[in-house]
Amino acid sequence: MEGVFTYLGAIFGHGDAMLIAHLILVAVIVLFIAKMASKSFRAVPTGAQNVMEAYLGGVISMGKDVIGEELARKYLPLVATVGLFIFVSNVIGIIPGFESPTSNINVTLPLALMVFVYYNFEGIRKQGIVHYIAHFAGPVKLLAPLMFPIEIVSHISRIVSLSFRLFGNIKGDDLFLWVLLMLVPWIAPLPAYLLLSFSALLQTFVFMILIYVYLAGAVAIDEEHEKAPNPVVDTIGAV
Repeated sequence: MEGVFTYLGAIFGHGDAMLIAHLILVAVIVLFIAKMASKSFRAVPTGAQNVMEAYLGGVISMGKDVIGEELARKYLPLVATVGLFIFVSNVIGIIPGFESPTSNINVTLPLALMVFVYYNFEGIRKQGIVHYIAHFAGPVKLLAPLMFPIEIVSHISRIVSLSFRLFGNIKGDDLFLWVLLMLVPWIAPLPAYLLLSFSALLQTFVFMILIYVYLAGAVAIDEEHEKAPNPVVDTIGAV
């Protein structure tokens, strides 16, 4: 947010340079966490290794209910890495003097595009391009001319949904904190930090589980999947 003081903004100025500086800072923090967790593997984990194993176990458990354990483990590196990056990006904006990279559409849009390209690539690789494209027409051949463009628009809208949901929520959180700190800079904002931390965690969870949901729709195509409504998508879409 231009005009709001940030430590990196004081060095690099407001604009693209400050955004890149915050992205580099987030990347360094994520790499540091990964390094600390893998520095010395132990049969009985402690410290950072214990936290990271709990996190990875939670990601697998999340994906297992959506796509099955085998595929959840296969796509674990993607989902866990994206989740860690988004969470650190969200949380860093809660600290006064820093800004969330995910409050910028130039960060969330490439993330959404990456997910969109990857799950479609996996679907084509697994199902074959003909079968994958054919599933957009739906199970009823007579409705294919109607269903095909609707499905195409639906898939493209996922880019907007993923990018703007994350961007809008984190941007709103940053603005809320900024106004609160301007009005009552000391004790009053403390309860807000709990709410903002929960929001940062929730938006990370939503983005991660939607990756699994979209991958499930791409690589686990069958008749039951086509016909049955997906309660996970319905629930997440309301968030």
